[in-house]
Amino acid sequence: MAKTDRKNAPGVYVIRRSDGAPCYRASLTRKGKHISLGSFASEKAAHAAYEAGNRLLNDTAVTPDNYDDAPYAGDLPFLKAVTLINLRETGLYFGAPILLGRRDFLYYVDRREVYRFDVEDLFYYASHRIMKRGGRLFVSDYGSQIGVLSRFGIRSFSVAGRDYDFINGDDHDLRYENIRIINRYRGVRSVNERGFQRYKSVIHVRGDFVIGVYDTEEEAAIAYNKAADILTRNGFTRHFEQNYLEETGPAAYAEIYHRVAVSEKIRNLRP
Repeated sequence: MAKTDRKNAPGVYVIRRSDGAPCYRASLTRKGKHISLGSFASEKAAHAAYEAGNRLLNDTAVTPDNYDDAPYAGDLPFLKAVTLINLRETGLYFGAPILLGRRDFLYYVDRREVYRFDVEDLFYYASHRIMKRGGRLFVSDYGSQIGVLSRFGIRSFSVAGRDYDFINGDDHDLRYENIRIINRYRGVRSVNERGFQRYKSVIHVRGDFVIGVYDTEEEAAIAYNKAADILTRNGFTRHFEQNYLEETGPAAYAEIYHRVAVSEKIRNLRP
């Protein structure tokens, strides 16, 4: 169990870990809110963070864009500075590095990774830390990793520019109005045939095999599922993750599944 010592320098508490080693925590209180500024290796560093936090709350010239030029920038972590700037400007404190605007907000993953969201998503991201790994943005929710893009209906297999795009070309602008879903289902591609929009279904088995071209997305998605079933019966042991059509009832699904054609190449393919 960690043990808290008496308060030392202003804004600093010493925490004794179970092995007796000290840890110095800095915090301040503003507008009735207790704000943790983090843990530091020394009392001096923790007190410097406390002083920097207080100065930042009164220094209206400092923004996230010019924070590194502030004389106290080295004393307070950047992401914590964002939370204090937001408190100073809006009167609202969020533990997440959020800067709130009138109709949207910015979320700082780090100094260079800044994303714009609609204000309706504010309270979700105020309580969920956005992380990035392997180019993928996600949050941890009840022990699971939830992709940020999945909240827009973008699936894990989706490819930017093919299955979805950003209308203004900015892939850091995650407002709903800026995201356009092109293909909603696995293996389905929108194609133009003689001026008519149709949907090609493709499955990957030692390369891409065309299953067929269909009039609707739903037909193409169900054709993909049917092709996956055929390949499994033919002896392929690979797991083909199938499409889930939330708005298609069992009877309608069965009717489409029965009538959609699947190419002979797929029917005759063997491991």
